[in-house]
Amino acid sequence: MTKAELINVIAEKGEYSKKDAEKALAAVIDSVTETLAKGEKISLVGFGTFEVRDRAEKTAINPRTKEQIKVPAKKVPAFKAGKALKDAVSK
Repeated sequence: MTKAELINVIAEKGEYSKKDAEKALAAVIDSVTETLAKGEKISLVGFGTFEVRDRAEKTAINPRTKEQIKVPAKKVPAFKAGKALKDAVSK
């Protein structure tokens, strides 16, 4: 599903105009992004949890040159699905 398709679904299910649905989706995405950028966690009961995880520094191999390179430590966004979402998908 693309962003445009998601906006259409939100507009239909919520009985909103497409413009309002697009604004709502943008607000949710911006809020999630800003909260994760602060290093905070977002829990949506029944849906899942968005959080930031630390990824340790590691050594990798460049497949072209077979040279070892160091990949620096970084923070990455992660999502853990809630029970209700897992149950809905597994049907």
